[in-house]
Amino acid sequence: MLRELGCRVRAADLWEPLEHDEVLGKDPPAAVLVEVLDQVEAGRAALGRLRAAPPLAEVPILAAVTVPALQRLDPSDTFDDIVLVPYLPVELYVRIRRAEWRRSEYSDSERLKLGPLVIDRAAHEVLVDGRLIQLTHQEFALLEFLARHRGRVFSRQQLLERVWGVDYYGGSRTVDIHVRRLRMKLASAAKPIETVRGVGYKMKAP
Repeated sequence: MLRELGCRVRAADLWEPLEHDEVLGKDPPAAVLVEVLDQVEAGRAALGRLRAAPPLAEVPILAAVTVPALQRLDPSDTFDDIVLVPYLPVELYVRIRRAEWRRSEYSDSERLKLGPLVIDRAAHEVLVDGRLIQLTHQEFALLEFLARHRGRVFSRQQLLERVWGVDYYGGSRTVDIHVRRLRMKLASAAKPIETVRGVGYKMKAP
């Protein structure tokens, strides 16, 4: 069905060694669909093995389950979404695309997207999973600056000069306070913001 919908598909058995798969490392899938059906415990085991494979650690994983199996799923199960079996082609395609979109990344002149985090420069807004996050002007400026320079480490003094301006006389603790507030407001979406001990901060490279 996925091939008929225009997807490139690779099927894998639960017990295939995925951890060191060179093909996966060079060309990881956009999403993984685990056909759990009624075997919920086997589905959880598959999820654990998939997440343990480095090329699949950040790939969205969907569970295909029957209606009777729904009640045996647990809120702690970390599937990105579920799909009911028997499949409806349109639903299957839309759920895969939505899961892929939530973890995708892109950048243009007006927007930056890092997984669930969207920084809209034109609207001066930040959204996480479509939910508007209220940031102060300086919180927004710091987040947007780090996102535009992903992978590069900046000292606190550099951030003060580049984000607050050369005329700002506040101490370096100002940066720490703003990073802490960003982490609190963005929750898990702030994960790419890394502290480089003894140096400063950076936004993790893709």
